[in-house]
Amino acid sequence: MDLNTERPWLRSYAPDVPATIAPSDETLVDLLRGAAHRFGPRVALDFFGATTTYAELNDLVARAAEALRRLGVGRGDRVALVLPNCPQHVVAFYAVLRLGAVVVEHNPLYTEQELTHQLADHGARVAVVWDRMAPLVRRTAGATAVETVLAVNLTRALPRLKRWALRLPLPRARTARAAMTAPAPGTLDWERLVAATAPLAADHPAPGPDDTALLQYTGGTTGTPKGAILTHRNLRANAAQGRAWVPGLRDGEETVYAVLPLFHAYGLTLCLTFSVSIGATLVLFPRFDLDQTLDAVRRRPPTFLPAVPPIYEKLATAARERGVDLSSARYAISGAMALPPETVQVWEAVTGGLLVEGYGMTETSPVALGNPVSPARRPGTVGVPFPSTEIRIVDPDEPSRDRAPGEAGELLIRGPQVFAGYWRRPEETAAVLLPDGWLRTGDVVVMDPDGFVTVVDRIKELIITGGFNVYPSEVEDALRQVSGVRDAAAVGLPGGHGGEEVVAVVVLDEDCNTDAAGVRAACRQHLTAYKVPRRVVVVEDLPRSQIGKVLRREVRGRLLAAPGDGTASTGS
Repeated sequence: MDLNTERPWLRSYAPDVPATIAPSDETLVDLLRGAAHRFGPRVALDFFGATTTYAELNDLVARAAEALRRLGVGRGDRVALVLPNCPQHVVAFYAVLRLGAVVVEHNPLYTEQELTHQLADHGARVAVVWDRMAPLVRRTAGATAVETVLAVNLTRALPRLKRWALRLPLPRARTARAAMTAPAPGTLDWERLVAATAPLAADHPAPGPDDTALLQYTGGTTGTPKGAILTHRNLRANAAQGRAWVPGLRDGEETVYAVLPLFHAYGLTLCLTFSVSIGATLVLFPRFDLDQTLDAVRRRPPTFLPAVPPIYEKLATAARERGVDLSSARYAISGAMALPPETVQVWEAVTGGLLVEGYGMTETSPVALGNPVSPARRPGTVGVPFPSTEIRIVDPDEPSRDRAPGEAGELLIRGPQVFAGYWRRPEETAAVLLPDGWLRTGDVVVMDPDGFVTVVDRIKELIITGGFNVYPSEVEDALRQVSGVRDAAAVGLPGGHGGEEVVAVVVLDEDCNTDAAGVRAACRQHLTAYKVPRRVVVVEDLPRSQIGKVLRREVRGRLLAAPGDGTASTGS
């Protein structure tokens, strides 16, 4: 049987999950409009206890859209959002889309250099910005097209009592207030502008399904930041695929926690589009804070939680220690990094619900594979393709040649969620988006006879030493088995004869008695000789993405910039 053409994964689907989703011409604008019609009085947003219903959200979006229209925003224009998770973020997102304009999401903790690069690249003239970041955005004006900055004050979205508490003349109140808001001279006040504006005319032209909805910046398969073009059809399809994947969900009854940043593709789809598609209440957190999350559990218990493994570990452990009931969390979806089986065990023991792992990338809107939400799930794998999604495992050097069943190769994906290309980068688009619609992921995977996929590693991060291929993940797995090693990253650095050497960067427990030489010695018990790190560098912490994933490229860059690090051990 040819695993690449027979779709063996279909027999692993949970009961009632369809093989395909029905094609739809609905846009994300239709998504919100439909939710407001079906679930108008239901709470759409919860921000520290302050609530917004779907009817109110729809009205705010119409007013914000008209305010943006009066500022000159029209069809196809890019509008930059530089915001943490907050109600204003949701309103701005859908308001931009309502005009047929394009949302561009940015991390509100970016440096000026990082933000300037992206703003200059996409050319937005209007930016909706957290007021603490507004001065930084205004400083980019000379190097970007930004003309108008609308400043968002997070405290305006808080419940009245909390706003009052922040004004108390106490050091703690002043510190808390300063963390949420700051003066933003030279900007327009977002909240006041929206409140003072009439709703957009109902007959104002709406976007079409194939119009660009979002530019989401990503390193892609090369590491160079570029804007992935995601259409309304892409994002709408992925929300529908997610809905089909969990048939036990109840429309108009679920509560989703937005602990993932909305400016990241994972958080955006699971929280901004998928949640609206099922009429869920979205509980917003500006950032993941354990105490704030547990407080919210007591107030409005979650039923669906998309997150990353460290969040599940922290929540489950704290809930057990503090006696907080998490049994409402029936479903949890993990992504962005490998999900340890022990994390699954702890979470499911505490909640009684299911925790499954999925796989995706910005270029797939972002989810493409997932473990069945059923006892058929297989921890350690990223699951099987979503409905209406095809995959192939191919030779990375010749993507037209399929690998034999069970053999490692590059993962290709095709489906309605696959992006339209990179913003103004035709050569890079052609390198990953093949003419017949297949997307090259840059990930090396293995598929078992039942269609379950296991990620081996990134092609670009493959280490070639002595003519042998070494996958960083297998080295990291061995390193984490060493007593006293809390976290690890493995990278390749230039070695002799034009090849590379395996270098490990580790974080040790405070009471650890193992040194770098001891780590290397322990690795020999788990790895063949050429895979054992030639050097081990001990550090206090590893660089991570905004959702907690270790950034191997940055680890490698730091080592190359400081080759004489005295903490490294060397030897044979």
